[in-house]
Amino acid sequence: MRIALTSFMALAASLVLACLAPSQVQAQTPSAGSGASVEYKPPQRGAPARRVGGATRGGGDSDLVLNVLAPDQTGLTTLAQPTLYWYASKPTTTSIEVVLISDTAELPVLSKNLAMTPGGVQSIDLASLGITLTPDTDYEWFISVVSEAKQRSKDRTSGGTIRRVVPDAAVLARVAAAGERDRPRIYAEAGLWYDAIASLSQQIERNPADAELRGWRASLLDQIGLPAVAAQDRPVKR
Repeated sequence: MRIALTSFMALAASLVLACLAPSQVQAQTPSAGSGASVEYKPPQRGAPARRVGGATRGGGDSDLVLNVLAPDQTGLTTLAQPTLYWYASKPTTTSIEVVLISDTAELPVLSKNLAMTPGGVQSIDLASLGITLTPDTDYEWFISVVSEAKQRSKDRTSGGTIRRVVPDAAVLARVAAAGERDRPRIYAEAGLWYDAIASLSQQIERNPADAELRGWRASLLDQIGLPAVAAQDRPVKR
């Protein structure tokens, strides 16, 4: 009697599944990229904070805010010539200076002035500037508003630190096997901040209306303590 009851229940369950609409079955097994979050796992928890941030003071850009898109601790990259990202709260014609300094050199590796800066997320492509990072070397990079060239003490600066590391074979294998949309997640989980934010930002540049991509970047920026910048990637609620 017990065996007959069990067989009946199994048959009933099979009939219910057979009657489900295809869309209902698919909803139970979402795709790998759908709705997944991006979590940054810093490789050196407890390391001293090295990011600095600020806004201009005085002059016509007193409310201009600059932020490098970098974690508090030294961020990692596997790339010899990565792209660095930063944020300006509004367009400005005030001179913006970009500086990259190696911990092992006395003079800056890069010092460049930008005459015009649009608002929003900006990028610095080290490859286009011929800059190559030495492995296992810390570099500090800064974005500064130069309101008065003769009084640099009035500059307000935002800066972070980057270090090029030898790629982990297992991580590279996962990246190679993944689709473009999943790569930022793999980089972030491996603690490769600069690879993650660049991979994600490059996709956003090609698909600026993609709310999911922007949501992922906003999440990453929240995780490193930049909620005001993250808010720019979230739709305005009405």
